[in-house]
Formats: sequence, C-alpha cells, structure tokens
Amino acid sequence: MYSIIDIESNGAGFRKECIIDIAIFRYDGHKIVDQFISLVNPESDITPFVQKLTNISPKMVKTAPKFHELAKRVVEITENTTLVGHNIDFDYRMLRQSFQRLGYDFKINTLDTIPLAKKLIPDEVSYSLSKLVKSLGIPLVNAHRAEGDARATLELFKLLISKDTENEIIQKQHDETNAKTYINKIKLLTQDLPSEKGFVYFQNEAGKIIFSDYVQDINKFSKKLFNSKSKKWEHIQTGVEQINFELTGTDIIAKLILNSKGVKKREVLPFGLYFRNDKYIVEKNTLNKTEKPILRFKAFTQGSKAVQFISKIEEFKDVNVFKKKIDFRKRNELWLGTGRKLGEKLFLIIENGKVTSYGFYELFTQIQTMSKLSKLKLDLPLSATDLINDLQLALLKGDFETLPLPK
Repeated sequence: MYSIIDIESNGAGFRKECIIDIAIFRYDGHKIVDQFISLVNPESDITPFVQKLTNISPKMVKTAPKFHELAKRVVEITENTTLVGHNIDFDYRMLRQSFQRLGYDFKINTLDTIPLAKKLIPDEVSYSLSKLVKSLGIPLVNAHRAEGDARATLELFKLLISKDTENEIIQKQHDETNAKTYINKIKLLTQDLPSEKGFVYFQNEAGKIIFSDYVQDINKFSKKLFNSKSKKWEHIQTGVEQINFELTGTDIIAKLILNSKGVKKREVLPFGLYFRNDKYIVEKNTLNKTEKPILRFKAFTQGSKAVQFISKIEEFKDVNVFKKKIDFRKRNELWLGTGRKLGEKLFLIIENGKVTSYGFYELFTQIQTMSKLSKLKLDLPLSATDLINDLQLALLKGDFETLPLPK
C-alpha cells in the first residue's frame, strides 16, 4: 500500500516554510482507494515567486483550512503505507515540521521516484518531474499544483512498477531507505535540525552528552561532522544516538549563556579600529603596540563595515563624541534586544559599566520594575567584560534599545 504525495510550500526560508497545497492518493498497487486534496492556509505570507509558479494567491488560501484542521486526515490516509514522492525528502520534511509544530512526531517509510527512475529509465536528459513525464508521454495537468504533480507522480510510479518485473529494485530501494545504515542514521538524526545559530548536543544511547558546542548553523555543522573523515570525530559518529539543540538567536546570547555556565571562551580579535588624521581606519593590532584600539574585530571585513557605518554619522567625525557614545564606564541601564525566537525579547542589566545579569521575556510581559526583572533574570557568575566589545558594536548598529535602569 502506497500514498503518493505532492506538497507546495509558501516559499519561506528553510525550516520556516508552511504548506499551502497538498494532494495524497492512497494506491494499493492497482487502483486509487482514497484521496485527499486541499489548499492549506499557511497563516503567513506566500512569496511572489511561489505565487507566480503555482498561481496560488493569498486570497485563495485565506479561507482554506489550517494544517491542524487537516492533520488527522493526513495521518489516516497515509497510515500503514509507504510515502511516495518525486524528491520525497522535501515532502516528508514539510509534513514532519508541520506536525512538529503541533507537538506530534510523524514518521513513515518513504520511497523516492527520482533514484528509481534513474535506475529503471536510464539516459534521460532530465529527471525533473515535468521534463521526465513529458519525455515518457505522461500527461501533467496543472504543473506545480499539488493535485497535478501528485497525479503525474502516480502515473510515473505505475510505469516504474511495470518496468521492475522482478520487484528487485523497489524492494532494494525500500530496504536501503529504511535500513539502519550509517547513511540512514545521519538522515534520521539531522532531518529536523534547524539551520540556525545555537548550542548542539550529541548524546549516546544512555542520553549522556558526548559532544557539545556553539555553532553558527546547527544543521550544517552536524552533517559536516558526520561526513568528516577525521579520526577525532569517529567516537562521536559511532556513539551518537540523538541530537538536541538550544537556539540562541545571536552570538551575544550564546556568550551570555556560556558566561552563566561559568565557561569562558577566548576569542581572537586581531583587528582594531583606530582614528588617525581625522579618519577611522582598521588595521592589525600587532602593527601598533602602543595605541589601544577603540574597538576590536574578528575580521577585517567586519571592521570595514563598522567604518562605513560610523562615517555616515556626522557627529562621529569628532572621535571624542564617538568614544563617549560607546563608553561603558558608569553605565546603569536596561538594554532590550532580539531574543532567541519570534515573540521573545532579551534584556541585559548593566550596572556600573558591567553586564551583571540577563534574561528573556515574552512581548506581552510587563517588565518596568526591578522586582519583575529579578524574577526573570539570570546572574552572571563571571565578569562579562568579554561581551563589552560585542555590545559596543551592537549599540552602534542599533540592535538594542537602551533605557534607564528601573527602580
């Protein structure tokens, strides 16, 4: 029993997409025994590119059911089947992340018609659905709409089954996809990891953390670790059975969390901002050991961007005004900035020029008093002086709203 699926998304960023169109045909190897076709309200925007590609407008999905209203039907029609699609990884990921938003772990065996077609129908010019079915004489009505693409995929699947007279390839493909191989282990462990900044935790079967780090892209880093040939990763590659993560949103939040855990990571900032001959310049700090840089940077390009920004502000032509703007001495302020996720804010408490504590709050929370903040704040056991440079840069870019420290 198979369920042939096609999904169209709203075109949002990776891991943030939402379903706008879905079609599923339950197929018993001979005929369609059930079907489900529906537009879906994504509760978010549809990109202009997707609107043009699919001819699905925001107005069309405005009154369509939301995914949580369709979820039960999707589970019912796919139950005890193998999910079949052309580039099934995309459709399966869309289903999994849509169900995850509802707190449900959707799992099913999958089968991809692309590698099947490459094995059974070799030497085709293209294996994209539209070009492949055209070459094979399979009709495709309403391309880039879920129903049209799913029907074409079903007809393609029927053809592939007829060509696989001994059922060897389909069986082999099914076994390869669902066997507990190392490749499948990587796929299962990484398929739901976000492509965002945060802490990643690799755990063994007993749940013990065998490796953790702060990374810029959790998904990309994890896949890179699994694909590495270096011996230093071997015990992690073989020992990991689950991967957990903690999103941070920004590097500043990551450093705050590390500070709160009593961990200090030495950061190399080899470039500095200097003011000479009425101009701001960036150069290596080692070139001038007597002059202290106004700001420090990880890379020359980061410094260059800062100079471009500073040069646009008239008052900063006076270097003393600029230095006063970023001076942390004697500051007693509450800073508000972007949190780890949508609808969340970060706050910093700065006392006598030092970051003493931080915390997070939902946008609807009232935090005007220190008594309210004290219930939410996390104190920093280490002096967060290593954060000052980052905060000075963030202040320049306008990443924080600064307020007097409440009473």
